[in-house]
Amino acid sequence: MFKKYCLILLSFFFVTQVIAADHQDCSIKGIRLYGKVQFVKNFADLKVKFVKSFPDLKVQFVDSFPDNCGQWQKVDVFPDFKVQIVDSFEDIKIQKVQNFPSMVGN
Repeated sequence: MFKKYCLILLSFFFVTQVIAADHQDCSIKGIRLYGKVQFVKNFADLKVKFVKSFPDLKVQFVDSFPDNCGQWQKVDVFPDFKVQIVDSFEDIKIQKVQNFPSMVGN
């Protein structure tokens, strides 16, 4: 019985550490959340929903050098990742900002 509780506690600790690591390196599903992004209707790497409050990621659209967490540069060719805008069943909720892009919770 004690082993069962230890195993449950240990697995909970492991799962929370994996989720925290995603926030620390600004990624989700192994995809960096900064760089060149292409908006597509099908076959996206991530499904996103634009929200006005309580986002998972604050995104700033830039014209060049999208090197920091949450900075996205829209491109038509050679993207770092592809995004599909959806109304439900999103992978991540994003909010468009002019300054201070970041993962919420950091």
